[in-house]
Amino acid sequence: MSSRICFVLLSGIAIWLFSRNALRIRKNILLGRDEDFSDQPRRRWRNLLLLAFGQKKMFRNPLVAVLHFFIYAGFIIINLEVLEIFLDGIMGTHRLFESPMGSLYLLLINAFEILALAVLFACVIFLCRRNILKLRRFISHDLDGWPRSDANYILITEIVLMALFLTLNASDTLLQQRQYGHFALNPTGDFLISKWIHPLLDRLSTPQLVLLERASWWLHITGIFAFLNYLPYSKHLHILLAFPNAYYARLWPEGKMQNMKSVQQEVLYAMQPEQAPADAAAPARFGAKDVMDLSWRNLLDAYACTECGRCTAACPANITGKKLSPRKIMMDTRDRLEEVGRNVRVHGAFQDDGKYLLKGYISVEELRACTSCNACVEECPVSISPLEIILELRRSLVMEDSDAPAEWNTMFGNVENNFAPWKFSPEDRDAWKNG
Repeated sequence: MSSRICFVLLSGIAIWLFSRNALRIRKNILLGRDEDFSDQPRRRWRNLLLLAFGQKKMFRNPLVAVLHFFIYAGFIIINLEVLEIFLDGIMGTHRLFESPMGSLYLLLINAFEILALAVLFACVIFLCRRNILKLRRFISHDLDGWPRSDANYILITEIVLMALFLTLNASDTLLQQRQYGHFALNPTGDFLISKWIHPLLDRLSTPQLVLLERASWWLHITGIFAFLNYLPYSKHLHILLAFPNAYYARLWPEGKMQNMKSVQQEVLYAMQPEQAPADAAAPARFGAKDVMDLSWRNLLDAYACTECGRCTAACPANITGKKLSPRKIMMDTRDRLEEVGRNVRVHGAFQDDGKYLLKGYISVEELRACTSCNACVEECPVSISPLEIILELRRSLVMEDSDAPAEWNTMFGNVENNFAPWKFSPEDRDAWKNG
C-alpha cells in the first residue's frame, strides 16, 4: 500500500508540473497576433498524417529517416507498455494486461522489445553523428552551450530508458521461472530480446533479483515522468508540437508572400480618396519589432523547432559565409518569447524592458542576408517558416525605422515612380524590342 501511495503522489506531481508548463507555453504562444488557420480541414488532416505521423520530409535521406522513425515509433508505441506500468502502480497489480489479452500480450511485448533494441541502436548512431563524425550542422555555433548538450541528454536518456525496460522484463521473467510470489501468478514466458540478458542475471539470488526488478520498474517510470517534464525546456518539445504544427501548416503556394492589408488599403485610399472612410484608423504597426507583433502561428513555429539545422544547411546565404542562420532565427524567437512570457507572468501584463526581437536578438545583418528563396521552408520536416519572421522584421526595419541600404531605397523609389526597379520611364519599358 505504501508503494502505491508513493506512486500516486509521484504521478500527481509529475502530471501537475507538466500541465503547468504546457499551459505556460500555450499562454506564450497566444501572445502573438490572432490569425485564422481553420480553412481546408481535409488538407490539414492530410498534412498531419503525412508530415507528423508519416515524417514525409525526413525520408529524403532514407537511412536517417529509418533510424529517426525507430525513435519516433518507440516514443509512440512503447507508451502502451507505459500505460500498463502506470496502471500497475496505481492498482498494485502485476502485468495487468496479460490475462485479458492472452497470447496477443506476448506478441506485443516482443514487438516492443524489438523496437526498444532498435531505439538503442539508433540513439547510439545519432550520438556518434553528433559527437564523433561532427556533421557541419551539428557543430555550428548556433548550438554552442545548452542546445548542444540538450540533444545529447535526450539521446542518453532514451538509451537508459530502453535498457531499463529490457532489464525489467528480463528480471521479471526470471522471477516467473523461479515461481516467486506474485510473479508466478501471471506467467508470460520468455520475451524475444530480454531472454538474452538471463545469463547475466541468473547468478543473482532471488532477493537480489526482486530488488533489481523493482529498481528497474521505479527508475523506468520515474525516468519517463522526468523526461515528460524536461520536454517544455528542451528542443524535443517538437515531439508533441510537431502535430499541431503540421495541422496548421500554411496552405498557400510556396514562395507566396502575404501582403499587408493595411498597406494595400493605404495605397487604395491614396489612389481613390473617395473610398477612404472618414474615421479610417492608421495601421498600428508595419511588420514586427517584437514577438507580440508576430502571429501565434510564428510563435508556435518557434516552440516546434527541432534545431536539426536542415534549414541552415540549405540556406544559400549561410552556405556563402553570411551571418544568416534560419535555425538561429527560430531559436532567438523562442528565447525572446520565453523572456517576454516571464515578464508577463511577473507583472500581470508586459512591462517595457527596453529589449526587442529586432536588433536585440536578431541583427540587421542577418535579415538583409536573406534572399527570400524559401529553401529553409522547403527543408523543414515540421513545416516551420523562418522566412515569415524574417520578412516581418524586415518590414518593420524598412517601414517603421526607415532603415534600408541606399541600393534598396533607390529600387523602392524606382518602383514607386516608374513601376519597375530601374530608372526608366514607364513609356520606355518596351523600348528594348525596337530594331
